[in-house]
Amino acid sequence: MPHRVDLNADMGESFGPWPMGNDSALLEVVTSANVACGFHAGDPTVMARTIAVAHGNGVGIGAHPGFPDLQGFGRRRMQMGREDLQNAIRYQFGAIRGMAAAAGADVRHFKLHGALSNMCAQDEAMARACYEAALSVDPDVIIFVLASTAQEAAVTALGARHAGEIFADRAYNDDATLVDRGLPGAVIHDPDRAAARMVEMVRAGAIIAESGREISARIDTICLHGDNDTALQIARAVRAALDGAGISLAPVGS
Repeated sequence: MPHRVDLNADMGESFGPWPMGNDSALLEVVTSANVACGFHAGDPTVMARTIAVAHGNGVGIGAHPGFPDLQGFGRRRMQMGREDLQNAIRYQFGAIRGMAAAAGADVRHFKLHGALSNMCAQDEAMARACYEAALSVDPDVIIFVLASTAQEAAVTALGARHAGEIFADRAYNDDATLVDRGLPGAVIHDPDRAAARMVEMVRAGAIIAESGREISARIDTICLHGDNDTALQIARAVRAALDGAGISLAPVGS
């Protein structure tokens, strides 16, 4: 069982006057923040403010690029040519690196968002294209990958620094991919259930699918979503449960 794990959350997803999530409260719980880069959510000012608070709290900062899909929040699958996809990644990654530099902060990690992430979890070539683009901007960045999926195969083949990720509030299929959000039970809203299953998975070193199947997995970081009504309660419950189990919390790469 690992003695240390990272807690990350997707944030910086507000847009202009429209708020999304409770970033300021989440940034008091998590150890890493995945900041939206403007394509699926967020805008330059939201990005800058989120980075400033995260940096002030000692929270690790990561790029969270997605498809150019503001209306669909990056959750709609898109078909993009390799060159367009790679340049979309570079563009978003470059934007957050610029914002972070202006705040005196570093971008420590990189994590794909939404439909782009889900597609790359099933398509190793697509995942590799995204990661090659990120590494062309920063060859030392730590890439967060959905543990035991094609994402992990791609990053391993590239020999890049990476961290295996599991989700506190999402159900799993038998192949370690996430249950489609459109299906019943795909998103877990009960803080106590989310917390208990995270301790169970970290202790087992495995993803536990809805069927009960255990899939051996490298678990370095746990994702806590920030865009639903129970996000903050789940985050606090998971952190408390891990603390109670003797598992320490720290940003990946620290």
